[in-house]
Amino acid sequence: MPFKLAKNFSIWLILVLCACACTSDAASRAYNIPSATKKFEEWMTRHGRDYKDVAEKAKRMKIFIENLRFVEEFNRAANRTYKVGLNKFSDLTDEEFVATYTGYKSPSSTRRNSSQVHSFEYQGLNNIPESVDWVKKGAVNPIKNQGRCGSCWSFSVVATVEAITQITSGVLLNLSEQQLIDCATDGNQGCQGGWMDNGFEYIISNKGISSTSNYPYVGVDGTCDVQAESVAEAKISDYRDVPPNEDDMLKAVAMQPVSVALDSSGPAFKNYKGGVFTGPCNNNLDHAVTVVGYGTDDGGIEYWLVRNSWDVLWGENGYMRIQRNSGVEGGLCGIASKVSYPVA
Repeated sequence: MPFKLAKNFSIWLILVLCACACTSDAASRAYNIPSATKKFEEWMTRHGRDYKDVAEKAKRMKIFIENLRFVEEFNRAANRTYKVGLNKFSDLTDEEFVATYTGYKSPSSTRRNSSQVHSFEYQGLNNIPESVDWVKKGAVNPIKNQGRCGSCWSFSVVATVEAITQITSGVLLNLSEQQLIDCATDGNQGCQGGWMDNGFEYIISNKGISSTSNYPYVGVDGTCDVQAESVAEAKISDYRDVPPNEDDMLKAVAMQPVSVALDSSGPAFKNYKGGVFTGPCNNNLDHAVTVVGYGTDDGGIEYWLVRNSWDVLWGENGYMRIQRNSGVEGGLCGIASKVSYPVA
């Protein structure tokens, strides 16, 4: 833009931000506006962010400063088991983040009767390994990115089907999340959310699921491609719901990756960067992920290894370690409350 316009833009932006700071708390006012502006501009460049006008940019910078303050204050505290950091979500409020990047929808009613929960086939499993990592075992594809679509449930379903297919056949396929978004609509709402068990039931009734190359991901709701839908690359015969406790979940994960729902609504979860996540969080289930292992860190904290669908720039290259056996009923963040897995 011309120099005069750029100069006016900068002056106007700083005035707006100063006004925002005046209405905020003391910690916000303590920020040096030019320094914060520089950090924000650097973050925008790093993440390719652009805004429609000055007012939107000022709004996003105010939110960015609030997230920056949270990150810096959190990491200054002693005895933390994990770190947080700026990421691609740093210009979003917690509410905006959950509305855009999660997508687990708890069913209003259970389509299976309660007796089927007790058909959990690993109930009597003994001699469970101290640690398991299905990523290192070659049963997990690289981290994927759901984008601005509430399709986490489809990524969770696909990851577990890919894994059990690899475990039973030795072949790691890349299967289609978009097919579930477009076609598994009985009880699911595509980019507006869904439930993993409905995804498994669709794959069973469809007699399989196609590959990503045949039915590529576009991250928006679409009409079911019946021709692509009919090309089955992988099949499952059934699925199981795991009783809602970490002991039974451990038995399942020892045998294969599982689909889970958890609470991702807090700022610590949104900004998680690395280490063993120990909360705070609630059990308001809003996001679906895949648990692909478990272990114990060097400090003796037991953890679940979580594969997320927010790209590699979040967490530990797209993964999270979340505390296991925290003493919270249903697991920390409700991670053991809604667990299921496919049967080959």
